[in-house]
Amino acid sequence: MILTGNWSYPTQILFGDGRIKEISDLTKSHGINRPLFVTDKGLAGQEITKRSLNYLSAGGFEEALFSRVDPNPNELNLSDGLKVFNEGQHDGIIAFGGGSALDLGKMIAFMCGQNRSIWDFEDVGDWWKRANSDVIAPIIAIPTTAGTGSEVGRASVITNSKTCEKKIIYHPKVLPSAVIIDPELTVGMPRYITAGTGMDAFAHCLEAYCSPHYHPMSQGIALEGMRLVRENLLLAYNEPMNLTARAHMMSAAMMGATAFQKGLGAIHAISHPIGAIYNTHHGTTNAVIMPDVLDFNRSKIEEQINSAANYLEIKDGFIGFKKYVLDLCCNLNIPKNLSELGVNNPNIDLITDIAMRDPSVAGNPIAMTKENTREFIETLF
Repeated sequence: MILTGNWSYPTQILFGDGRIKEISDLTKSHGINRPLFVTDKGLAGQEITKRSLNYLSAGGFEEALFSRVDPNPNELNLSDGLKVFNEGQHDGIIAFGGGSALDLGKMIAFMCGQNRSIWDFEDVGDWWKRANSDVIAPIIAIPTTAGTGSEVGRASVITNSKTCEKKIIYHPKVLPSAVIIDPELTVGMPRYITAGTGMDAFAHCLEAYCSPHYHPMSQGIALEGMRLVRENLLLAYNEPMNLTARAHMMSAAMMGATAFQKGLGAIHAISHPIGAIYNTHHGTTNAVIMPDVLDFNRSKIEEQINSAANYLEIKDGFIGFKKYVLDLCCNLNIPKNLSELGVNNPNIDLITDIAMRDPSVAGNPIAMTKENTREFIETLF
């Protein structure tokens, strides 16, 4: 089956195998003359990156690559990127890679003309209005994983290296102007990255679906996103060259990021500080704690999960759904707890304090307090 399309929801999306070849024309169509190509350290020398840069060069663009992007990007990476962007007199960003590269690339475009600290634009109230919208550079996003969905997001997650906190920086114009979704770019992902990013997409859909906030459109998108993950993640994991499965997973990733406008919850509130403090992979951390969060929220979500299980053709309602999650994690070789993930001698109080300041807390079905959150985190090791 060949999957292809041109979409304008939630932004312009060129979807299909081989569409990376259109990168040059797409860049020109958005008025970008001197793009800075932002990717991560691991991708900088990979064949898919070289090929993409060659397509740009063939279109008349000068090569300009920035790759000092950590797995959990921070304000130091941002400062380095801004220096390269401004000194090179660039006028747009091509963000290429997983969530880390996409998030940092978006923030370089956002911050290149601002005169305040990035932390002044945290997703708190209407802080985003502090930004000068007129100086935000255009962004083209090209994911090489199927997980975060940052390519269709209006925010980035940036780690404060001093406080070890992941901060969500939001602005409507951080939504990329255009996206290329090319499943061929994901074929070389290591299997553990396919697993972790896929579970990140599932976590976004699950938490958005369970959030108590009212957003029927996101509710429907989240449910269908879970179906795509159920039918395609193991296929993509076990059959790396299955481009149809990879295409569906890339759709699920975008659906999760679109749906979580409705809200996230305890999975992300706890995963964020663990990733920031112990440098764990975000999607894998989500997967590790997901079954326990289902139990934590059961009294509020059981009826919803029963409905989801029915739609997903999972027997036995909530119990069957949780078993499905556990079995999926097992088949993807996800660690069974945070200790197996490599989090040793955890500072429970610090994790709890940071988790309680995370905006995802507000979207959890069960009200999270310092007491019940600390008690829950202790069970995760």
